Amino acid sequence: MPAKLPFSRLGSLPAVILYTCRQKKTGPAFAHPCAKAAKALDEAGYEYELRTVGGYRMLPWTWGSRDDERAEIRKLSGTNEVPILVLDGGEVVSGSGTIAHWAHEHPRGKSAG
Repeated sequence: MPAKLPFSRLGSLPAVILYTCRQKKTGPAFAHPCAKAAKALDEAGYEYELRTVGGYRMLPWTWGSRDDERAEIRKLSGTNEVPILVLDGGEVVSGSGTIAHWAHEHPRGKSAG
């Protein structure tokens, strides 16, 4: 079961954290999962904290430290893979497609409350 984290609210908007690889938001959304998740949140009007983790799977020299660098991700989601989105209250949304779908289904309204 993913860990629940204490979060504060920014006004009445949920505080969300997006965990990505070190690419963050760069790259085309169709080709890079972290960019896809970030761009979906941006389009839905979210402000969020961006946290990066190391151990990029396409770089073999990072494989030895990947488990250590992604321990927090594994604790939150049960896997080492990013992106993951942590919502206020501790709910975890894993995977770029799932995050993009969630953002589309939950756009930040102009009148939060």
